[in-house]
Amino acid sequence: MSNSSKTVNELKSRLRNTVKVISHDIGTRSYLETVNLNKTVEFIEAEIAKNSRPFQKQAFTVDGQIYHNIFTEIKGSKKPDEVFVIGAHYDTVPDTPGADDNASGIAGIIELSRLFADSPASFTISLAAFCLEEPPFFRSDLMGSYLFAKHLRKFNTNVIGMISLEMIGYFSSKDGSQYYPLPFMRFIYPRTGNYAAFVGNIRSRPLTKQFEHIFKEVSTFPVESLNAVSFVPGVDFSDHLSFWRFNYPAFMITDTAFYRNPHYHSPGDTYDTLDYEKMAELVLGIFNTVRDM
Repeated sequence: MSNSSKTVNELKSRLRNTVKVISHDIGTRSYLETVNLNKTVEFIEAEIAKNSRPFQKQAFTVDGQIYHNIFTEIKGSKKPDEVFVIGAHYDTVPDTPGADDNASGIAGIIELSRLFADSPASFTISLAAFCLEEPPFFRSDLMGSYLFAKHLRKFNTNVIGMISLEMIGYFSSKDGSQYYPLPFMRFIYPRTGNYAAFVGNIRSRPLTKQFEHIFKEVSTFPVESLNAVSFVPGVDFSDHLSFWRFNYPAFMITDTAFYRNPHYHSPGDTYDTLDYEKMAELVLGIFNTVRDM
């Protein structure tokens, strides 16, 4: 077995274990289920600590209940004052285990903390796990990611970019498995849902295109990109929106959610429906891309 194959296999196993613990062993994590949200926080903290990374909590109160963002930083080797944020949310809608949405993204964050701890980037990497991305807080200034981005702006943090990992585990090789928000898009993009999408707004196009260009040099994993205005449904459906609101360039990496995954926001979003080998390849591609930026 080659070293690259060994790396993907090891990563695959850890990703699967993390998604299983969060979505199955802990279970549903809506804003009403604070016990399970706190269990998830404790799990994320413990996993980051395994990677010899100190973590910090950002506590915030909504409707009398305390919630937390968790984050860790890996200082850059050459440009420590420049910060690149990679984040994912850990809450779910009620009554769904949220394996793809979004234990998959959190699993990616945890593995990236391990990879960057062993091999830092030239700039500082901030890895964050956000709460309250889902309704009823979705797209509001009560989202954990909004409060995190607001904190960064308050202290004039030099954020050079942000990536939201939003559902990165569901892939299909079946023809016709991929859908799109606008009819003409099926003539431009693949019909098969076996790729990852890089999705941002017009202002974030330089960052998105730079990332896509490097990604295609360091990985064979199939990707497509889209930078569009928000009237295209789904373009701003994650935590990257919060960073746009503070004028930070940001985009989302996603399996396209409800345009592909039939279990989206349902009890069927379980850990055994995901493709962990493809997840591992994608996470490794993200790591190598950021390292080469």
